[in-house]
Amino acid sequence: MLPARSDGLCLTGPKLYLPPNRAWPPGTRQRMGREWSGMGEFWPVPDVLRYLAGSWRVERSARDLASGGAGEFTGTTRFGPLDGGGGLLHRESGTFVWQGVPRPAERTLCFLSGSSPARADVRFADGRPFHDLDLTTGHHVADHPCSADLYRGEFTVLSADHWRTVWRVRGPAKDLALTTDYARED
Repeated sequence: MLPARSDGLCLTGPKLYLPPNRAWPPGTRQRMGREWSGMGEFWPVPDVLRYLAGSWRVERSARDLASGGAGEFTGTTRFGPLDGGGGLLHRESGTFVWQGVPRPAERTLCFLSGSSPARADVRFADGRPFHDLDLTTGHHVADHPCSADLYRGEFTVLSADHWRTVWRVRGPAKDLALTTDYARED
């Protein structure tokens, strides 16, 4: 017997399926070619590094709320083993289009083992602290002060194959909203 969730969907390994004779629940949305329940439920993650490991398709919108400027990033994020163990190396690469001008973009982060399997310590590639991450409940908010700016990230796990981050960046010269959807590729 497969475990049922409160919304009637069933988990089969890393995939969700809809049982026969059922319609998708109200609020279900189509995003990035996959179904997910947009009803405000979070998907608890008992082991964050295990959950993140592998390749993810990435779509990010970037909005400058002060100027009205907008852009988008599309690409891939790969979470692979970190040299020396104890975490994952996050490598993101793709194309960022800002105001209609495309350019290659990439970034690298380190996700280190936290105080429990559901927690990680996220660092920049040079080792500087970025933020903590606790997906025990499938939802987490983290702050990262950077000079006079404050980056506030909201992490939401929507299913075994889909998670989202929403970063709000505020400061004397910044008022940005960055929304990123990740969909599992492997």
